[in-house]
Amino acid sequence: MKDIPSKEKKMKYPKTKEILNQLVADLTQMHMVVHQHHWYMRGNRFLKLHPYLDDVMDELADQLDQVSERLITLDGNPVSTLGEIVEKTKIPDEKGNWDETIDERYAKIVDGYHYLDNLYEKGIEVSDEEGDYSTNDMLTGFHTAIEKRIWMMSAEIGKAPEIDQ
Repeated sequence: MKDIPSKEKKMKYPKTKEILNQLVADLTQMHMVVHQHHWYMRGNRFLKLHPYLDDVMDELADQLDQVSERLITLDGNPVSTLGEIVEKTKIPDEKGNWDETIDERYAKIVDGYHYLDNLYEKGIEVSDEEGDYSTNDMLTGFHTAIEKRIWMMSAEIGKAPEIDQ
């Protein structure tokens, strides 16, 4: 079989790369959202939940790094400036305040996690369609971790995870 000249090669995983870059923006924003609630949290569960959010941020940072590196491995270009993140993310932000309860803060984080859950599902479907099984495997693991966080954080505020709805 003849090699295709490099100028005529088509991207093998264009949709996967698009989802990965969306994840870069959204994981970056989600980390900031969690960090804000981590800073502005007050209440009788503070000593337990403040360190828990450190673990949440570590997990988000690890996912962000792996997603970005996978995108680079696929010859992609991850968004990497604040302006690009702000332009691309679909996770809302708001100015920090002291007026929210811990439950309200956790509910907002869970909402962001539900969005990430859906984005990971879309990435799993797209990477499977395009035959990028390495990315598919990575996203499946992250999807499982996100669902567990949804369950745990929802339970902390007395709610069901609502993953299968």
